[in-house]
Amino acid sequence: MRIIVNGQQAFGKACLEAMLERGDDVVAVYCAPDKEGRPVDPIKEFALAKGLKLIQPPNYKDKAVLDQMRALKPELMVMAYMIIFVPEEARNVPTKGSICFHPSLLPKHRGPSSINWPIMGGATKTGLTIFWPDDGLDEGDILLQKEVDISPDDTLGTIYFDKIFPLGVKAVIEAVDLVKAGKAPRIKQDETKATYESWCKNEHAEIDWLKPMAEVYNLIRGTNPQPGAWTRHGGKEIKIFDCAKAPGAKGKPGEVIEVTGDSFTVAAKGGGIRVMRVKPTDDKKIAAADFIAKSGLKKGAMLGGAKA
Repeated sequence: MRIIVNGQQAFGKACLEAMLERGDDVVAVYCAPDKEGRPVDPIKEFALAKGLKLIQPPNYKDKAVLDQMRALKPELMVMAYMIIFVPEEARNVPTKGSICFHPSLLPKHRGPSSINWPIMGGATKTGLTIFWPDDGLDEGDILLQKEVDISPDDTLGTIYFDKIFPLGVKAVIEAVDLVKAGKAPRIKQDETKATYESWCKNEHAEIDWLKPMAEVYNLIRGTNPQPGAWTRHGGKEIKIFDCAKAPGAKGKPGEVIEVTGDSFTVAAKGGGIRVMRVKPTDDKKIAAADFIAKSGLKKGAMLGGAKA
């Protein structure tokens, strides 16, 4: 089966690598155009190293782009981490259509930050979907889905890199085989269960120490490593990354109630957060011990907008 792989970054590269290792006929690799001052995309580097045809169109609407795609005579397009919209005319060029990866259990969490939001909301499960995209955002019939558990201490980073990423590569391969065998289902998404969230940005990641300890903890781990949950110390923004719940902690919301050699604990409603790694505004990510030493943080200090 003649396949176009259309993707970006490490996930796109991993899918392409897995397909080549098992002998799939990849007739071309598509990825986004280069950006000045940014590193070369890993999928581009890998495709060129393997001698594959590489195409980087600015869009998928121009006649020349579509004609070039048709000339490849593809049977399937695999979309693995996409940042440029691919309209119906381009998706229908392959005779068997196009399939796309999305890191949530559609129709839940449509949108670009689909791993952050379930963790921030305290969900215990999420997953991934391979689907037949249409012109809607993460809409289209479902081909297959895989579920993953969100453990109490999982972060955005562990869910993606340790769970969804490797499982997603396997799911893409499984989906390709189903298409090749003519057994790929098309299951309608249940629109009554659909949710949509946009990018998880800095504005969504401000810590409110008046919230329950569990909510604060979910916000921090759901934004670790990006965009990073933040508060203020001495009028300056500080992002909190590695942390743990401190159920027995007591104090005013936002109060630093304990400072040790390797961490500091901040009170929230019903407990506290023990902080082990931070990123001050004017520094890289550093251990809490280094931050304590540099900032002179003391027990009794107030974080956020709280006042002593």
